[in-house]
Amino acid sequence: MSGSGSITIVEVVPHDPSWKEAYREEARKIIEVLGSEVLEIHHIGSTSIPGIYAKLIIDILAGARKIEDVDRYNDAMARIGYEAWGQYGLPGRRFFVKGVPRRTHNLHIFESSNTEITRHLDFRDYMIAHPGDARQYSELKKELAKKYEGDIEGYCDGKDAFVKDMERKAIEWAKNKR
Repeated sequence: MSGSGSITIVEVVPHDPSWKEAYREEARKIIEVLGSEVLEIHHIGSTSIPGIYAKLIIDILAGARKIEDVDRYNDAMARIGYEAWGQYGLPGRRFFVKGVPRRTHNLHIFESSNTEITRHLDFRDYMIAHPGDARQYSELKKELAKKYEGDIEGYCDGKDAFVKDMERKAIEWAKNKR
């Protein structure tokens, strides 16, 4: 999916507690570049869920004041190793990757009012609060990584139904907590 035509090896590894600090370090760098444009920043994705297998990519989610203004920072983000990929299939998002071709970080930026932020945070928090579902997700990821070792799209498609089911549960769970 990188657009380079190369095969992406799908590898998931056991949870590493150091991922939390790796996120914090990267978040500090991002905030140094984006400054007051960033209203919030979060660790999301599988590396943010203790105890589950994950790809070795730290996913970071930021909420910005105005999404169009983020484009002015593409060169500054490149200086800290990020490549700007624009919306990358999601209107209202700015997507940056670090570590091409061996990606280490994904940065998803939405305008702070965008409901995508809540969706990602609800999913993460639900999985942390429901370790049984998190274990199921982890097992699925391990199975899919073996089955689709060189096919990231197959891996992602294989997770899709489970993730959508968990998102539905997460939204209901979060609604009842608010």
